[in-house]
This record gives sequence, C-alpha cells and structure tokens, in this order.
Amino acid sequence: MKKNLDIRLYLLPLLLMVVALLPACKKNTEGSNPPVITAVRTYVHSPNDTVLTSAVPTSQWVVITGQNLKTTTRIEFDGVPATFNSVLFADKSLVVQIPGIKYSTVDTSKLYTVKVTTAGGVATFNFKLGPPAAVVWGLSDAFAAPGDSVYLFGGNLLFVKTLTYAGLPVPHFNTTLSGDTISFVMPSGVQSTKQVVVTTKGFTATYTITTNPVIYGISYVNPKLGDSVYVYGAYLKGIQSISFGGATITNFTEGPRGAYVKFSAPDENSYSSGPVTIVTSSGTAATFNKVNTQNNDKVGLLGDFEWGDNFGFGWAPNENLNGPWNTHEFDGSMGRDYSQFMSIDNPVLAGGASAFFPLGSSNTGNHWVPVANITDPPANWAFQFDISVAKPWKGGTLLIKTRSAGDKFVARYEPWKNSKVAFQTKGWETVTIPLSEFRSTVDQLGDGGSLIQISDLLGSTGAGPYDMYLENFSTSPTATGFYVAIDNIRCVKIK
Repeated sequence: MKKNLDIRLYLLPLLLMVVALLPACKKNTEGSNPPVITAVRTYVHSPNDTVLTSAVPTSQWVVITGQNLKTTTRIEFDGVPATFNSVLFADKSLVVQIPGIKYSTVDTSKLYTVKVTTAGGVATFNFKLGPPAAVVWGLSDAFAAPGDSVYLFGGNLLFVKTLTYAGLPVPHFNTTLSGDTISFVMPSGVQSTKQVVVTTKGFTATYTITTNPVIYGISYVNPKLGDSVYVYGAYLKGIQSISFGGATITNFTEGPRGAYVKFSAPDENSYSSGPVTIVTSSGTAATFNKVNTQNNDKVGLLGDFEWGDNFGFGWAPNENLNGPWNTHEFDGSMGRDYSQFMSIDNPVLAGGASAFFPLGSSNTGNHWVPVANITDPPANWAFQFDISVAKPWKGGTLLIKTRSAGDKFVARYEPWKNSKVAFQTKGWETVTIPLSEFRSTVDQLGDGGSLIQISDLLGSTGAGPYDMYLENFSTSPTATGFYVAIDNIRCVKIK
C-alpha cells in the first residue's frame, strides 16, 4: 500500500506540469499554423456582405476571411501596406481599410494581390484591386507624319502593355505618372484602321481617330477688350467660325497643327455669358462651361469677392491676404480684371509648413453642383478660378478641399512643376481642375486615387464650404514666395 502511495506521489508533480503546459502548447500551435485567405467581402451586415472579386481604390473597408488570421502583423494590397487595428482581428476574419494606392509607383508583380503575414507564415490571395478602367479622350495630331511626336490624352493610362495606332504597332511609348498622357512617335506604314488601341494590365481602351475639333481649355474666361485669348484644343484647323460667349470672332490666328487658336477679346459688355463654339471644315466643338462669367452669371458661383451674397470670403485673420482690391497691378497682356479680387503676398514657406487663406466661404449653402447632378461622373464638373501670378512662383502647393471631405480628397495646383523655371503669368488666366482630380492620400495629401463620386466630396446636397491652403510638402524652404491674385471661384460643368 505504501509502495503504491509513493508512486502516486512521485507522478503527481509530473501530471501537474503537463496540465500547466497544455494552454501554452495550444497557444503555440495556433500561432504557428500558416494563414489561409478564402475571400474578400464587403464590410456590411449579412446578407449584403457579398464576396468581392475586384475593387477600385476608394479607401473602403473590407473583411478578409480565412483561417489562422488572428496573429496578423502585416496586410498588403497590391504590395502597399495597410494600417489596421488588431482589435478587429479574429481567427477567421480581418477587418481592414484598403489603403490609398499611387499606382504609378506600385510593383507590378504585386498588382491584384492581397498578402497577409502572421506569426505562422504568409498567405497571398488574388484580388483585382487596381485603377479604374483606362480611357482615351483625345489625340494631339492625327495629321502627324511618321517620326513626329504624338500624344494620347485620357485617364488611368497605367500599366500599359501594348499600343497600336491605326493598326500599326507602337513598340516604344512613355506614360505620365498620373496616367493622363501617353507619348510616342508616329509609326510608319499603311494605316489599316481608324482605331487607337491601348491595352493595360487590366483593361483595353479604344479611341476612334478623328479630325473633329476638340476644345481642352481657354486661357482666360473673363477677358477685357483687347486681351489676348487662347483657346486650346486639337484639330482647330480650317476654322470657319468662332462664337465666344455669343460674340462673333472674325479675326483670329490658328496655331501649329491646330493645337490652339488666338484672337483679341471683344468688349465683355457686348455679349452675355455663354459657351465657346468653333466650327471647322471637319465638325463643331463647343464648351459646356461659359466665358464672361462676371457678366451676371451666378450658376455655381462660390466666391467673386464682390459685396453681396456671393462674396465668398471666410474673414479668418491672415496677414498675408489682402483685399478686396480692384487695382491693375495684376493685369497683363493676356488678361485684366477690373472687379474686386483678393491678393496673397506670402513669404518663402519653410519646409513642411503651411499657410491658410480664408478664400473659401463658410456658407454651407454654396452649391457646387445641383442635387440632380450629384451622381454625374466627377470628370464632368470642375473647380475653377481666375489667377494672376505677378512674381515668379516655385515651390509650395495650393490645396483645395471641402469641409465635407476634409483631408480625404483634395485638389492640388502647382503649375511650377511643369516648368524648368519659376511660374509666372502675363496677367490673368483661368484655372480649371476637374473634380476627378480631387485625390486621396498615399504619401501626401492629394497624391492618391481619384474621386469616384461627387457625393464623397460634397455630401448628398452638392453644396458646402471649402478651404484653400498653401502647403510645402518639401523638407526644404520654397524657392520663392507666393505673390498672386485670385478671383471668380466657381464650379462649372465641363462635359
């Protein structure tokens, strides 16, 4: 009996040790199992939590389902790491927000993948997350000779694999980081079709070659009598007539290859606000937006700095913002402004610094677009303002954002980036920024994915206040100060 008791007493510590180790062994086993991804679903309640096979970058929340996911330490979409809260993790699911992705910098070998790293290993899942469908809007010159430089204009022209022009292969081409332009040399050979075909990693865009005139922009929509006006576009050749807001232009000069037409502005009091229409031997081009917007055109007006309902000034204190003025200091050969405007004289901006200008009215009733148009594509509408840059400007970004969207979507205006020297205007000119150019954030405000729907910027009413800033994204001071005047802020229909 004593012998049996001794054996039991000897075995008891061993039994207690095994019991104590069981939870640890179970925990280690759970952590060491490799992860498995089975699906990516929408982050909504059942039964609407549908399986996603593709998505565009909208910073939406999704649920990654599978097994052994609780110990996740890293989540990547197209190779771009996402920020997350591990409290939202379970063994069979992860709740995470898709990060903003700048596709021009993505490693193409990681495109269309979701990757999860845990303590037990790595799982990769095929998921078509990429830029929206590629589209071609225009061609610089259908009359270009073999060897001439040609440009295709469009959107989401990223990860281009092949390009054919009129049936002829184009072996060498270049795309911009923003995916809005493809440049190439006109190929030689017999053209067998009227099509330009661009094949990207995820889409195919087709454009029918035409010589119908196209208008891309106008140098200044509020010119005074005698100002030099440029209408930019394509195939502005063989012009038969020009209507500038209702005024007939009879004396004009066509630019090389039909890239522009220039003329002297008529007296703004001789015609009302209206579109620009150009008729050529190949067809007709007309703008949706109007010129002479100072002439009693209040549609989409956000701020004209004239005393009244559309003054559009926030009255926040700023020692570098002056006005309203109606001086001629900012006038030039390409534009004059005899109405009231605001001027900014901001000194050199330190690295990483910003300056707020209360140019955006706090009035929540500012209607950018009518409620009926809130579902229109963002590319159909644009934020527009007149500007005169009286002294050279290099460095710093003029940011535009709405109070509704905050820092989720902002537009950037930085024309000095397109020039080897500092940017300066010859008087007043008009800036038109499509709402599709309001972008999310990857590394900096406004360098991410394009706005997908207008309501993400303005809410459901199409109205609301906005703000304008000067931001220095560089760590070094700006090369110059910022001495400009701004007037006639509005939202206009451009398509």
